[in-house]
Order: sequence, then structure tokens, then C-alpha cells
Amino acid sequence: MRYLVLAVDYDGTIAVDGGIPARAAAALETVRASGRRVILVTGRRLEHLRGDLREIGLFDFVVAENGGVLYRPKTEETSLLADPPSPELIEALRRRGVEPLETGAVVVSTSSDHMTRVLESIRELGFEVQIIFNRNALMLLPPGVNKASGLEHALRKLGLSRHEVVGIGDAENDHSFLEYCECGIAVANAVADALGVAADELPLLPDVVQRLVDEARA
Repeated sequence: MRYLVLAVDYDGTIAVDGGIPARAAAALETVRASGRRVILVTGRRLEHLRGDLREIGLFDFVVAENGGVLYRPKTEETSLLADPPSPELIEALRRRGVEPLETGAVVVSTSSDHMTRVLESIRELGFEVQIIFNRNALMLLPPGVNKASGLEHALRKLGLSRHEVVGIGDAENDHSFLEYCECGIAVANAVADALGVAADELPLLPDVVQRLVDEARA
């Protein structure tokens, strides 16, 4: 078997209205039953996923907060992969009226409408901060932290290589991990940035699963 891992984005890729449809969940179970590993790679905060995602046990690892947090559902082990957000930065954003403003263990996120205020806050403090877009959202992360770096940590735990991974995503923040995976695939509703790095484009997760199953039978 060439590909041993399926790494998938959450919103816009396998999730609809914040939940995984039954057909997509069945597809993930098929991948697991074939002896492969499944990793969720998302910009969402872990606390939201643990509260809302009933199928979290389908994943060997969850890369949350766009690469900032690694979670293993089987053991409930959680690891921070970067430093927490700067209180000074959060205060500067609030002072400029940046709302909504969500703070995770590593990530800070808001609407992309606040781009100018965010840049002004970063410039004021002189901090080195990475800005990543996710459709209409904007995320602030430490330099070098993205979905690719988080996936690399998960693969290291599994003793596997990026050359054994099929990655599927749909948005700007998926660019790094689609490029990192040996086989990057964008779903049909993907933004142009994700389509630009994907080796293929497919409309439904089950179609990707069928390819993996067919490969295993070959």
C-alpha cells in the first residue's frame, strides 16, 4: 500500500453545518478498517471539537488550531505545539475594537474584515506574528505554525512519512498541508489557493476513500 494515512480538513471538507454526515463518517470508518490512519487537520479549537464532534474517536490524531495543538482521542493526550497567545497582543486587538475575537491555546482568530486593525496592533507591539486566512476568518499564529507543521508532529508520533499521506482540504489555510502531503486533493468547493496546490480535485470524500480501497486491493 502506497498511502497509509488520510489527512482531512473539517469545515467545508468533511463537515456540513458543523457536523460530519453519515456517508462521510462511514467513509472514514472504511479507511480505518483498511488498516490506514486518519488524521483531522483543522483550524478549529479543540474544546469546540470535543464538545461538538461525536465522531472524534474516528481519528488517530486531531491537529487543531491550525497546527498549534495536537490531540490523541484514544488516550485524550493533548500537546501544545507552540507558545500561547501574547496577552499584550490580545489587549491591543481589543483596544482597537476587534470583535469577534476568539482566543485558543495557541491561535487568535477574528473576521478578515479587521485586517487593518490587526496589522496596526502587530506593528504597534513589534511582534513577529503570522497571519493566515481561512475564507472569511483571519488567524494569528506564531511563525512557522500551520497545518503542515502540526501534521508533521502527528506523523512523527505514528512513525510515518508525508510521502504516505493523502491530504484533502478546501481553503487558504489548507495550502501548507496540501503541499506537504504526497497527494494533495481539493474538494470541488475549494478556494483557488487550495486548488492551486492540489494534485487532484474530487467532489466527495467517499470518492477518495474508494481510491484508497482500490489501491489496497491492487
